[in-house]
Order: sequence, then C-alpha cells, then structure tokens
Amino acid sequence: MQTTLRALALSAALAAALCLGACQSAGMKPTAERTLYDRLGGKPVIAAVVDDFVGNVAADSRINGFLARANVPRLKVNLVDQICQATGGPCVYKGRDMMSAHKGMGIGQADSTRWRGSRQSLDKFNVPAKERGELLGILGPLKPQIVNL
Repeated sequence: MQTTLRALALSAALAAALCLGACQSAGMKPTAERTLYDRLGGKPVIAAVVDDFVGNVAADSRINGFLARANVPRLKVNLVDQICQATGGPCVYKGRDMMSAHKGMGIGQADSTRWRGSRQSLDKFNVPAKERGELLGILGPLKPQIVNL
C-alpha cells in the first residue's frame, strides 16, 4: 500500500509539474497554487499517515493510556477529516473542539512532546519539508487546547 501511495503521489506531482510547465511555456499563469491537501496526496495519503501515527501512539507505553477509552476507529476518522478540512480538502470535521475533547485527560508538556511521533509517520510517507512545515504550522496552534497540565 505504501508503494502504491507513493506511486500515486509521484504520478500526481509529475502530472501537475508537466501541466504547469506547459501552461507557463504557453505564456499562461496558473490560477492558484494547489492546496496543501492536494500537495499531500489527498485523503488516501492523509488516512495512511493518520493510521500509522495512531499505531505509533498505541505502541508507545508512555502515552498509549490516553487511547484507553477512545473509540479508535472514530478517532482516526475525526483526525483524517480534521486534517483534510484544515489543509483545504473537501472534508468536514464533525468532532468536538480540541479543548473539550481533551479536557480532564491530564496531558502535560512531556506527553505532548511524545506525541510528536507524528513526524515519524510523515518521514515514513516521505512528506516533503515544505508541506510538513505547513501541516505542522496548522496543527501546532492547537497544542494549548490539548495540553491541560
């Protein structure tokens, strides 16, 4: 699956580059930059990264207790929808706001640092530095709503 996702992302990037080059050669300017959602590879890639990330959290005994009472399949759907919407995709996040979703969980600064295992998932799926920075820039401001110790 990982190879297929990479191939799809590479094919999409190549097609976009060829189209952009042809348009520029013809004196045309692109109407708008592609959304972060599109540059990440869309919902299939976001879902694969989220699935890997949740697996990493579940395997980390220092933080997996936060998932003990979670409905993990619903959590994954909500994370995918939240990231999809935040990056300009067609999804609509229907979950709770971050503050109420994490209230009473006792997530501290050290715990939030361990959650950065998401970067391992971004590495695994070869998310480019520019897109990684943009994504973390979107998600980073949520930290004060999540860390409650």
